[in-house]
Amino acid sequence: MSDGILYICPTPIGNLEDITIRTLKVLEEVDLIAAEDTRHTLKLLNHYDIKKPLISYHEHNKKVKGELLLEKLREGIKIALVTDAGMPGISDPGEDIIKLCIQNEIEIVALPGATASILALILSGFPTDKFVFEGFLPSKDKDRKNRLEELKNEKRTIILYEAPHRLQSLLRDMLEVFGNRNISISRELTKIHEETFRGTISEA
Repeated sequence: MSDGILYICPTPIGNLEDITIRTLKVLEEVDLIAAEDTRHTLKLLNHYDIKKPLISYHEHNKKVKGELLLEKLREGIKIALVTDAGMPGISDPGEDIIKLCIQNEIEIVALPGATASILALILSGFPTDKFVFEGFLPSKDKDRKNRLEELKNEKRTIILYEAPHRLQSLLRDMLEVFGNRNISISRELTKIHEETFRGTISEA
């Protein structure tokens, strides 16, 4: 019996219509869907009338569930990996199951689709020919400032993710370490209240 396939399926980051026909087809054809939050994914599946078994796979259970998913893949099961929004594996525990599959020579098929970082970069108006993606910086003040110090002389456009409740604290640290340079902040991308602020860090 041949091994199964892990499909990396990007999901909409806000607008449910931002999903490809190919992704919908894969979600309909796989045997199992591994989701960061099964309740969240269920809303998407219900919207498109897709009925498939779901299994949770997230930051806090990725070691145990990763082994379980690997076992199922070895049994020939086809599995779709989805995150709550965007591309699995980007600032997301999907990275771990992908590595596990590579180590065990399980076939992986990555589908193209929504990812917030590239959308925000395009909307920023900053150079797109060279950029660096840092994802989420450390949550502890000291660790975050140390990372910002390392980035201070970076010449490429820097892309960061941050949770809304920590944004002001990050901006204060950036002002202290970077000085008052230009910044672009995007929120609610693809949703009704989508907004991009462009200006200086102090204005932000």
